[in-house]
Amino acid sequence: MYRRVVRALPPWLAHALRAQRGPVPWSAVVRGALAGGPVLFVAVVVGRPSLGVVATLAAMLAGINDRPGSRRASVRRLGVPALAGAAGLLAGTYAGQGTGAVVQTLLLTGLGLLAGAVSAAGPVASAAGTQLLVGRAVGAGMPLPEPGWQRALAFLVGAGWLLALRLALPTPGALAGDYRFDGERKAVADVYDAVGGLLDAVGTQQASARRAALTAALDHAQDALAGPRLRRYASSAAERRLHARYAAALPLAEAATALAWAGDGLGERACAGPRLLAAAVRGDTGAGPLPAPDRAMPALRALDDALLHAAEVFDQGNGADLHTRRRTAKDLLRATAGVGGREYGLRVALCFGAGVALAQALRHSQWYGPHEHWYWLPATVVFLVKPDLGPLLSRVLCRAAGTVLGALVFAACAAVLPRPEGLVALVALSGALIPVATRHFAAQTAVVTVLVLALVMVGGEPQASVSRIAETLLACALVLVAGHLPMPGQRGGGVRARLATAGGAAQAYLAHVMSGSDDRAARWTLRREAYRTLAETRGAIARAAAELPALARHTEGTDEVAGTLERLVDTTTACAVHLDDSGRLTPRHTRRLAELLEELERGRRRAGLREPGLPVAG
Repeated sequence: MYRRVVRALPPWLAHALRAQRGPVPWSAVVRGALAGGPVLFVAVVVGRPSLGVVATLAAMLAGINDRPGSRRASVRRLGVPALAGAAGLLAGTYAGQGTGAVVQTLLLTGLGLLAGAVSAAGPVASAAGTQLLVGRAVGAGMPLPEPGWQRALAFLVGAGWLLALRLALPTPGALAGDYRFDGERKAVADVYDAVGGLLDAVGTQQASARRAALTAALDHAQDALAGPRLRRYASSAAERRLHARYAAALPLAEAATALAWAGDGLGERACAGPRLLAAAVRGDTGAGPLPAPDRAMPALRALDDALLHAAEVFDQGNGADLHTRRRTAKDLLRATAGVGGREYGLRVALCFGAGVALAQALRHSQWYGPHEHWYWLPATVVFLVKPDLGPLLSRVLCRAAGTVLGALVFAACAAVLPRPEGLVALVALSGALIPVATRHFAAQTAVVTVLVLALVMVGGEPQASVSRIAETLLACALVLVAGHLPMPGQRGGGVRARLATAGGAAQAYLAHVMSGSDDRAARWTLRREAYRTLAETRGAIARAAAELPALARHTEGTDEVAGTLERLVDTTTACAVHLDDSGRLTPRHTRRLAELLEELERGRRRAGLREPGLPVAG
């Protein structure tokens, strides 16, 4: 009933009510409880509560980034933003001393432009940009007795403590094999399960959704294996085994996609093999006997060959290492300086700079009263304005509701809890709730509000629930206005830039297959990049479609183009498998390619896309 009601609502309102689902991440809950609370307790005991506040704030931000995945991936996902936050805190502390309001506003606006542009490079860069701006605002505005270098060091200690817990503590299901690689094993096993799920759905209406789920599983496994090695040398048997088993899944995924494209139903024998391989990955065992499908058609023969290859890899533990997504510094610079980066940067700079200016004006006004926490307003703006965190109105509604709820809950708790012991316990409880609350922005905001207000009181300041609500509502109003102002260039540039990147990846994959090259490793790498960029583009399009109509109209038609590109990549995969088997394409393959290229060109014209990179007919 609830889902039907949500689907009937306008997209901009439905998104605000939609929450992620899944099992409770108990290991992350334990880490959250052991992170900020104990650090704050130690700081209070040794008489340095202000440094404990900074360290706990860093642990909270790291906890928001502590998502499911492998240990090696967490090093970059938690470490890079923490370094950026510490740098912002250090710069904010020294730049904020003796700097006038006008200069402060100009400096922070320029930093917002840089951090916003960097955010277009990916989720880790986005988190780093967010913490850089938050750290800069907190460093300039938080009244602390310690010098900047001590504040930055405390920030690194807080985030580093959570990262150390992530690397050291085992997680559920980690008893098979080397416990350090449990996240990687689960990610690779999920790929084989997703292959089995796609094979089950061949010939049904669920095939498209299952293929998308396979792409998501491959993306997750690719990220899980892409971090730093957990041993000094790559000779670890567990390392080699994981890389080989991920690589062995690529031809299986290719064959399953080709079978889904053909649309002919399969027997149970064809679907059982990948799930047996998934169980072997989870148990860190050999493959054992695998049921072989019949070899009546090219895609089935490719599936059988891929299963035989996987069985050999599982037994020997050797194979190609194809897990890395190779993105050079030039690629990241192009993303930052491109259309999407410029749009992100301008929007963040406008809102962040306006937030700083408004906060400084209120700080020195006669009617507003004492304004010790002026940095709250620009720091709140950062979380509201980032386009990659969700649709604008959805973020604003969730932030306002979550802040009011969190402030009321804290006011009730502060009236009865002993100080500082009760407040430290409240911080520990909030840290434990963050991994669950991240499923919905309003819930996350409520938990963070309780934690931040508790930190304010531990630091020796009075209860500030009313001030927190006022600052948040001001930030929400500011971002709503600034977020809908006209900007230089074409609106929706971030989505269009992603679509052009996905089109370029699809074109490179198609050209490689049509060239007749027998370099399958290169083909699988190109195929992975094509599907991955398309998945990222679909996410950006979905967020843009959930904006208010005034913003959503700027990306109309892009979803249709992305769907055509996905069908083109599916068809290219089917062509690759058929070329491997017979060396030539059937009329069905060539006809479908021509139809999709023409459909793509029509979609480009309707959507007003002029960016290079998209394949064109002819």
